[in-house]
Amino acid sequence: MTTEIKVPVLPESVADATIATWHVQVGDKVSRDQVLVDIETDKVVLEVPATSDGVITDISQAEGATVLGDQVIAILSEGDAEVSSPASTAPAASTTASSGEALDILVPVLPESVADATVATWHVATGDAVARDQVIVEIETDKVVLEVPATADGVMGEILHAEGDTVLGQQKLGTLNAGGSAAAPVASEEEATSSDDLASPSVRRLMTEKGLTAANVKGSGKGGRITKEDVEAAANKPAAAPVAKAATPAPAVQELGERTQKRVPMTRLRKTIATRLLEAKNSTAMLTTFNEVNMKPIMDLRKQYKDLFEKTHDTRLGFMSFYVKAVTEALKRYPAVNASIDGDDIVYHNFFDISIAVSTPRGLVTPVLRDADQLGMAGIENGIRALAIKGRDGKLSMAEMQGGNFTITNGGVFGSLLSTPILNLPQAAILGMHKIQDRPMAVDGKVEVLPMMYLALSYDHRLIDGKESVGFLVTIKELLEDPTRLLLDI
Repeated sequence: MTTEIKVPVLPESVADATIATWHVQVGDKVSRDQVLVDIETDKVVLEVPATSDGVITDISQAEGATVLGDQVIAILSEGDAEVSSPASTAPAASTTASSGEALDILVPVLPESVADATVATWHVATGDAVARDQVIVEIETDKVVLEVPATADGVMGEILHAEGDTVLGQQKLGTLNAGGSAAAPVASEEEATSSDDLASPSVRRLMTEKGLTAANVKGSGKGGRITKEDVEAAANKPAAAPVAKAATPAPAVQELGERTQKRVPMTRLRKTIATRLLEAKNSTAMLTTFNEVNMKPIMDLRKQYKDLFEKTHDTRLGFMSFYVKAVTEALKRYPAVNASIDGDDIVYHNFFDISIAVSTPRGLVTPVLRDADQLGMAGIENGIRALAIKGRDGKLSMAEMQGGNFTITNGGVFGSLLSTPILNLPQAAILGMHKIQDRPMAVDGKVEVLPMMYLALSYDHRLIDGKESVGFLVTIKELLEDPTRLLLDI
């Protein structure tokens, strides 16, 4: 039996998408919930998992190809294809581990503005064999996740700091016995399989959200693999009477009769988001003004030139490049919107660094597109794409997260029709884009159905007056409804 692998249903405001990364090849054996391919839209990257165990027999769309929602991109043949077991392919190991030079595993040097960090995830355990450049542990700061790779082949030694511990820059996390070999364990296949092999990335992320580990979840898939259903069942299972304390404490669960609730510590990123949003609400005179824009001219222009644009610039033409161009031009005309308050001073910025709100598995982040006024449409598209991929993979650096004079957030990709975005301090304004939806509109005394989108500009009224905010928003509306203005600078 064969199963079609399709592009997920795209939000209404997203016309098409791009194949970003294939994680498998034709002939590869895959397991249920294993991520097969990443699909990239204007703002988010979507993961497409396998719906069952099987073998990839055909890939019809290569990386970089433009695809539509629900389009077939590959074929998965269900069945039990024979795969050589790890025991048969791995070289025979001795029954005792040979020791080598002990290397210290240290926390990376933290940025100057970051005081400490948290041990997020250990990818190995004591006694595991590791390869050079293999990621051993992830360290989480307020905004970015730092990966600590192995500096040599060897065996993992002592782990000094468990997940959740607070650590400082250059602090010792554990030791690696370089050149050593792991002891050959006498254990079942399930015991020999690492947690990364037992669960796909999407399932591991779900376990993290539910506060579970591989030890807490019994896999029902082939070879003991953990599925999403296993995670949900473990999360909904009532807490049993404690017989013995586990080495790693589970999230606190309070029983309320037949109902339960659990308490999970906030991540560092979520704490930072909460603090900054509360600070923005309490320390600014925030106000929001609205308008709407007819997106038909841009949609027609994009439809006419998207193939030629992609052929010429080797990147797809999305909506975000039009938004950034319009915002940059409007900021030139209204300098107060491109300013910020510093104590009793107003700082006017003579450059145009635009923060782009990006949704990631860890939360909302706002990496910065530098010097947007000096970029063409292709440069803007490539810049946003690079930031979105780094955000998804947790690879954004502190430098890419800091600065920015103005923020654009596009809730329309998730279906939001109207919202009041909150300021991204110390910036003075933020523009919210929304879902493009057909609505009846009066045009020259006649009713026409047009693709309309609401715009929302939240701004700090201490710095920006109503006249400037409305003028700024109207300028963006006019530039989007007549994109020729962007070329003629009028």
